[in-house]
Amino acid sequence: MGKNLGIDLDAIRAAREVGRVVVEHTPITPSAYLSQQFGGQIILKAENLQRTGAFKIRGAINKLHRLGELKKHGVVAGSAGNHAAGLAFAAQHFGVKCEIFIPRGASLSKIAACKSYGGIVIDGGESVDTAVVMAKSRALETGMAFCHPYDDVDVVAGQGTLGLELLEDIKNLAQVIIPLGGGGLLSGTALAIKQQRPEVKIVGVQISSCAPYIYGNAPTGAVPTLADGIAVKQPGEITRPLIENWVDELVDVDEDGVADAMMILLERAKMYVEGGGAVGVSALLASRVKPAKNGATCIVLSGGNVDMGLIPNLIRRHETKAGRRALLFARVSDQPGALAEFLTVVAKSGANIIEVSHVREGLNLRVRETGVQVVLEVRGPDHTAEIISIVKTAGFEVSEMVN
Repeated sequence: MGKNLGIDLDAIRAAREVGRVVVEHTPITPSAYLSQQFGGQIILKAENLQRTGAFKIRGAINKLHRLGELKKHGVVAGSAGNHAAGLAFAAQHFGVKCEIFIPRGASLSKIAACKSYGGIVIDGGESVDTAVVMAKSRALETGMAFCHPYDDVDVVAGQGTLGLELLEDIKNLAQVIIPLGGGGLLSGTALAIKQQRPEVKIVGVQISSCAPYIYGNAPTGAVPTLADGIAVKQPGEITRPLIENWVDELVDVDEDGVADAMMILLERAKMYVEGGGAVGVSALLASRVKPAKNGATCIVLSGGNVDMGLIPNLIRRHETKAGRRALLFARVSDQPGALAEFLTVVAKSGANIIEVSHVREGLNLRVRETGVQVVLEVRGPDHTAEIISIVKTAGFEVSEMVN
């Protein structure tokens, strides 16, 4: 089988034929904002618009096709969510039972998607690795076919179909930046591209809190991260040698960078992308990767399954960092009408008052004095400074708080 472990261009092309009735040929879109900010030509591969909201359907549909009669008793897997949804969708397509062990704390939207495709969700313990172990045990007990989320030759071949699309759609392709979790997408895509265009640079991006391909096995236990879809504990036995052979560079990014990337994609590219899918943009923001000087750099947005509950926190953080949200603290007389007077002054300064709260405990307040914390929507840092000046002129003691 050699260094490619039996995965070659023919296998990837065959996987593409298998997936034609299910897998979307997802669009590419140039990013004027990122190109202007970082130089070069930057193109986004919108795999967040794929069926089930992520690239995983590519490998899942190929895996189930290749199983043949072995899937008659159903399929089982361990997954943080995207593989779960992809496998459930593929199982529904083939009309077979699907059970998924999902680790605690996994994305609620991914769990809901898995269930909507007919997948049976089972508690998978603390991590993807524990979920995989439990799924393997279930397969032995029941005769169901175990489907690994990434460390499988048929899955890797299926994920590699993305590379065929990139070569067709981007004639001047010079560099591809790909999220790295278990390595199925990165290894398959790298193999598909390098066997035809060896000069194209392939870069894999991991989240620094869980980067086994860069730093070795990650810490034991759950690793809370925005990039939950790529938080794996150890390299794959199949994917690691493929990555070592075909990938040019591996880099890592941190949580704050991922949050920034998610909001830039939402605000500037109008792309709804999950943390694991946004790490390629994060690598640009952190200068971990530079765009190609000649030719196009493609960033793969590998998934778009974001919990809606996470979005308000991301927006608050982004608006505060951009200076469009301010948190002020004022000392106000604890007498009727004083708070109303203070808020009237603030409102007349042109700020939009989002939240007001009294703060009485843990402060060295004077007798008949109360603390007031206000969250404001403002035009920028200069506007915040102007508001503080106006409020102080009106006789209130006020300061900006760092949040």
